[in-house]
Amino acid sequence: MSKKDVKKVVLAYSGGLDTSIILKWLQDEYNAEVITFTADLGQGEEVEPARKKALACGIKPENIFILDIKEEFVKDYVFPMFRANAIYEGEYLLGTSIARPLIAKKQIEIANKMGADAVAHGATGKGNDQVRFELGCLALRPDIKVIAPWREWDLNSREKLLAYAKENGIEISQKHVDENGNPKISPYSMDANLLHISYEGLHLENPNNEPEKSMWLWTNSPEEAPDEAEYITIEYKNGDPTAVNGEAMSPATLLKKLNDYGNKHGIGRVDIVENRYVGMKARGCYETPGGTIMLKAHRAIESICLDREAAHLKDELMPRYAKLIYQGYWFSPEREMLQAAIDKTQEFVEGTVKLKLYKGNVTVVGRDSSKSLYNDAYSTFEEDEVYNQKDAEGFIKLNALRFIIAGKSRN
Repeated sequence: MSKKDVKKVVLAYSGGLDTSIILKWLQDEYNAEVITFTADLGQGEEVEPARKKALACGIKPENIFILDIKEEFVKDYVFPMFRANAIYEGEYLLGTSIARPLIAKKQIEIANKMGADAVAHGATGKGNDQVRFELGCLALRPDIKVIAPWREWDLNSREKLLAYAKENGIEISQKHVDENGNPKISPYSMDANLLHISYEGLHLENPNNEPEKSMWLWTNSPEEAPDEAEYITIEYKNGDPTAVNGEAMSPATLLKKLNDYGNKHGIGRVDIVENRYVGMKARGCYETPGGTIMLKAHRAIESICLDREAAHLKDELMPRYAKLIYQGYWFSPEREMLQAAIDKTQEFVEGTVKLKLYKGNVTVVGRDSSKSLYNDAYSTFEEDEVYNQKDAEGFIKLNALRFIIAGKSRN
């Protein structure tokens, strides 16, 4: 599809500098009617100002979509991912990755509703997000055209973007200019939603630089966290958290509550060098306070509710599942297949986990379930009437039989 064939395009629009520039650029380069979509994923910033900015750029009121999708995000994306205990390369809890398929889904829904033939995003040609957005869109609507301005234009620096904005009368926030009105480089590239906030770029591009204390926006530093530990409980049903401290909550409300606890106690900071899908390594810092607490609690309730072999197989599948999410394959048949298997294991994962929060640490101090497979009669170190210890001799000999046979053969 050529530029002249694009009549309507749905832009993932934050109202920030980059997407405001993209909005104008689409109008000029494609001569297309632009529809803006702003997602409220609990990023902690007001999204309503995006409406005023879109109107100022000439967008019709009926072409402006601002959607609160926090509950859908947590219920249908975050919770299924946490049933798998998904973690990429041992540390990353996939906060950015898991939000992208939902944004793509909503873009396509709006495109279908408004008769648009294209969607656009502000992801660069170096990152993972371009892949995540576009795989999501094409999985849901194979005939859609995806416009990625960063792969087309020559505005390849912050200075050029600011010059373009000034030339076209696009509002430039004070955070992008110094006291003399000259372009100022933002210290970090950040992404936030209800699950996490991420930081990349500039100072962090040297993997040997310690993150600046002022960078962290959500969590207390562990050193400045309260000197007294706090205990909380999380209740689970079918592998999903349903209540905190005995109070039932909606998915988004529950995650927000856990974020509050995590932020207070300095929980959820990580500093990693990860392998991007496009090929290079990238250093990033993340704050995932509530997610860090959830992961610890979920593994704890699984430890008493899951059969050993099911739990071990699930752990073997998890890295593949996490990689699929990281690389943008949420809507793939293989992810859906793995999800079905994972969800099957969660049928009897229910009960209560007690946690101790203290200076950056989450410690499990108790777990209880009516579906528990932990049986005192078998597990006790005291006298029992159900386990014959003599049976272990034959068990060991049979398991060692191949070693015995191989040893005799070699000798």
